[in-house]
Amino acid sequence: MLREMTLGQYYPGNSILHRLDPRVKLLGTLVYMVAVFLAEDVTGYALGAAFLAAMIICSRIPLGFMLKGLKPVLVILIFSVVFNLFLTDGEVLVSVWKITITREGIWRAAFMAMRLICLILGAALMTYTTTPNQLTDGIEKGLGFLSYIRIPVHEIAMMMSIALRFIPILNEELDKIMKAQMARGADFESGSFLRRAKALVPLLIPLFVSAFRRASDLANAMEARCYHGGRGRTRMHPLRYAGRDIAAYLIIAAFLAGMILLKIYAPLAYLSA
Repeated sequence: MLREMTLGQYYPGNSILHRLDPRVKLLGTLVYMVAVFLAEDVTGYALGAAFLAAMIICSRIPLGFMLKGLKPVLVILIFSVVFNLFLTDGEVLVSVWKITITREGIWRAAFMAMRLICLILGAALMTYTTTPNQLTDGIEKGLGFLSYIRIPVHEIAMMMSIALRFIPILNEELDKIMKAQMARGADFESGSFLRRAKALVPLLIPLFVSAFRRASDLANAMEARCYHGGRGRTRMHPLRYAGRDIAAYLIIAAFLAGMILLKIYAPLAYLSA
């Protein structure tokens, strides 16, 4: 499952989302996450899901690749759904021994699953369509005003970029370690879920050692090149807003306004969570 993680990776393409300014995508992702938490009924979640589906279509990223990013968090998703399904008070529909399923529990579990899926896919879509360098420039340029109050914006952006860049590298390293262990007789595929999870424990130590070694090599390389932060740094491709970026801002504002109106009027409040 860990080897199939796609979160944090960049999916090469030339779609309208790929060409957008990274500041637009950062703000749009933040607004989308806030808007998803504003949803309280079926119409709110339907609008949020429809907006996300439209963005995925515009990105031209295969749906299978997008859904593949849900596999690493599938356990958390199932736990959240089960927790809300069986521990929500309300109108009892099914009661067997100490297990009780209520009408409100079903709706809350469904809404919780939809919320988590939208949040994960929404955040993943930004990383799929934005390179780490673009993400660093977008954070540094968009939050540059915070440097006036001595917040190290460039360093924060650089750390986030390095963290995202290390995800596929560590996935490749994990794949090499697993193949080496399997060649020596290790079994990671058969048995119960707990047994397979226990079999992964011996992989953590070599993986952490490799991660620390790569981090040390990167630090030495940056120091050898006299890296001193972003002050005075030039860029090959300076960020400039285009017409499509202004249009994207307007679409984001319209979506947020629609979610706020649905929250205020709640046309299907009787189906709320």
